[in-house]
Amino acid sequence: MVSLKDKNILITGASSGIGKATAILFSELGANVIITARNEGKLDETYKALNPSIHHLNINADLTQVNDIKSLVKLLPAIDGIVHCCGKVMPVPVKFIKESQLQDVFSVNYFSAVNLISELLMQKKINNNSSIAFISSVSTLHAYFGGAPYISSKAALEGYAKTLALELAPKKIRVNVLQPALVRTAIFDSTINAAIDTEKMNELVNSYPLGIGEPIDVANALAFFMSDASKWITGSSLKMDGGLTLGFK
Repeated sequence: MVSLKDKNILITGASSGIGKATAILFSELGANVIITARNEGKLDETYKALNPSIHHLNINADLTQVNDIKSLVKLLPAIDGIVHCCGKVMPVPVKFIKESQLQDVFSVNYFSAVNLISELLMQKKINNNSSIAFISSVSTLHAYFGGAPYISSKAALEGYAKTLALELAPKKIRVNVLQPALVRTAIFDSTINAAIDTEKMNELVNSYPLGIGEPIDVANALAFFMSDASKWITGSSLKMDGGLTLGFK
């Protein structure tokens, strides 16, 4: 088991799904977890589930707002790891895409990450030898109908991560991307239940040789990237899709 003992790790989007599972796991692995999200009630629920024997921070913030980012960063100690989980899906066919929709999706999925990292660097809050991980999506490799706004924002995030890895390498700060496919979260369940019938749902599940992922599956991989075990890995993208794209042409 990897150890995150005494590491200060910031986790965004920690109110639910992958972010929540990651925060809970990291607290059990010894990290001092700093969680943030804009849903204060759900964020409090995550905080209550953290290992109580370790000091953690719970900071409500909307990362689409620059002032919130500045306030958040001022409250942070020097950190050893960042897991950026916040994200938004907005299915819309290409001919119906509006600029306001692009602004909305990119604000959450791309600009939040760029502005947060910039502010952390400006305030010198990222320690040398730290690790940064962004949650992207396998959809940047395996497109789906209506996915243009979401996929484009995640592809932009992946491009940004590679440049960030290059620029931070002199400080031994690692930057990597995880590309999960469908993961069973509350958002996934509500979307699937509303959009497809049982037969199509079974077809979807069967298209994953190893089954659809769980939040803890991604959290486990993130623990590796936050740990010293990944000290020789940067600028990489890890596809996590349960075998979905093995036969994809």
